[in-house]
Amino acid sequence: MELLKSNENGFTGLEAAIVLIAFVVVAAVFSYVVLGAGFYTTQTAQATVHTSVAQASSSLEVVGNVMGIAVASSPTRLTYINTSVALTAGGTPMDLQQMVISYSDTAGGRSPNISTNADLNSCDLVFSDQTTSENWRWCVSQKINDLNTVPNDLLEPNEIWVLSIGMPSSSKVNQKFTVNLQPAVGAFLPITRTIPGAINSVQSVY
Repeated sequence: MELLKSNENGFTGLEAAIVLIAFVVVAAVFSYVVLGAGFYTTQTAQATVHTSVAQASSSLEVVGNVMGIAVASSPTRLTYINTSVALTAGGTPMDLQQMVISYSDTAGGRSPNISTNADLNSCDLVFSDQTTSENWRWCVSQKINDLNTVPNDLLEPNEIWVLSIGMPSSSKVNQKFTVNLQPAVGAFLPITRTIPGAINSVQSVY
């Protein structure tokens, strides 16, 4: 009676196949992880580029002088200012209804948000020398080069809008102040000026 001989050739081939399959699976998983990370990085970079382009193409600039207006017969402070703004070169239309305007000065006067008029296309505010919430507002008092037959809140290329912005009681002579214009999309525009030593009914503020 012959003894059964042990032959492991078949098992060696099976083990090699199992190891090969394991290597293929691990390589596939690793490749998926690497590709996923690459796609995520590419999408993040693309989103950053798009955001940067939107920010750069949606900016405001001041056109001309900033005019200070005082309505009192013997004024001791500015009642409001008029500043003309336009889009920077190549800028995209901007919805000014969503813009936030804030004020600060070296005397401690500060407002995180000056309220907008209910309808920017109808600047029906009547600024007075009294310190009331109605005077602490801003509106669009004039639109230059506006060819739209239907009024809208979009500042478009080649248009110039005159903003009337109410000033607080601290806006007195020799006072340095900053008005920040923060659109919904785009960089904010700081307007820093110093009130002259004598206040007239109408004057340029530099």
